[in-house]
Amino acid sequence: MKNFHPGHYISQGTFKSFSPEPINREWQLDDMEVINLLSQADRQVGRLDMYSEYVPNIDLFINLHVLKEATKSSKIEGTKTNIEEALQSKADVAEEKRDDWEEVRNYIEALNSAIKELDKLPFSSRLIKKTHKILLQGVRGKHKIPGQFRSSQNWIGGASISDATFIPPNKTEVVDLMSDLEKFAHNEAIKFPDLLKIAILHYQFETIHPFLDGNGRVGRLMITLYLVEKKILKKPILYLSDFFERNRTLYYDNLMRVREKGDLVQWLKFFLVGVIETAKSSIETFDKILKLQKEVDIKIQTMGSRANNAKKVLTALYQHPLIDVQKVKELTDTSMPTAYKLISELERLKILQEFTGGQRGKQYDFPEYIQIFE
Repeated sequence: MKNFHPGHYISQGTFKSFSPEPINREWQLDDMEVINLLSQADRQVGRLDMYSEYVPNIDLFINLHVLKEATKSSKIEGTKTNIEEALQSKADVAEEKRDDWEEVRNYIEALNSAIKELDKLPFSSRLIKKTHKILLQGVRGKHKIPGQFRSSQNWIGGASISDATFIPPNKTEVVDLMSDLEKFAHNEAIKFPDLLKIAILHYQFETIHPFLDGNGRVGRLMITLYLVEKKILKKPILYLSDFFERNRTLYYDNLMRVREKGDLVQWLKFFLVGVIETAKSSIETFDKILKLQKEVDIKIQTMGSRANNAKKVLTALYQHPLIDVQKVKELTDTSMPTAYKLISELERLKILQEFTGGQRGKQYDFPEYIQIFE
């Protein structure tokens, strides 16, 4: 990293914007601390990927991973929706919280759509724009040209551009810089470890800040997309937003440290520590899920003739751990009285818990499962 120059400031009259150097170039790694952390990160990501192959029906549990990522990534941007609220329908969310709820739901839709699009589209500006369009659809950033790179100057921090913490490159540079970023992502002639590559890609994307809004969320989402596209992960089960949110000050400070001091090494170390911790945490999450599954299966075996219907309800709960009697009726193809009896039995076994406290429109969640992700 000795020859790394982050870029330079360019006067735009009343302010100076930062113009980053292109990243589609040869990179040399000579820092032993980074090499050691990279080795650990590769090992933990490999464990997580292998682990995912041995977790039965892993697709059932990915929804909650995505939902947790959506709440954490959005929380960094100031939203206050938690997992329980994100699971609810819009009508059940308090009116003052609906804007935040919609942003989280958009994030979930954007991420799920982007993962599917990887079958047809490579990791690219086109994919990033499509994802961004979904992210800002109908929410607070809807007037900030969703799905298009910015055509005006933006800034980070501060009430106005005059007291901004950081001013990204001029709008005229965005297309070329994003093209360079895309080329670097796919340049196989550059022999550089993928985990370091995505760390640099994330830094560069946040520095370019190509959209008027939603850059942070899209930049964090890109990490998972890249790992899946490169087949480092077979399933989208590694999300760094929780780590970034818990270490928010360090996250922003380390990005600024690269721009101001050219200290890319410190950013790479921070990023790799995040990968290591998150991969370990994801493995622990799967261990807890498997343990919970065994405990719940033992309880269900005591339900006699209702056991088969209980299993159908549980399968749905692992994907979406919130349910009402109408949904239970549909899943089990039974009458309302039978559905109520099944819910009552699942409550008695402490699998379901009613959380609305009302007499009508009762909803039930799967608290032990939700707690694993909290």
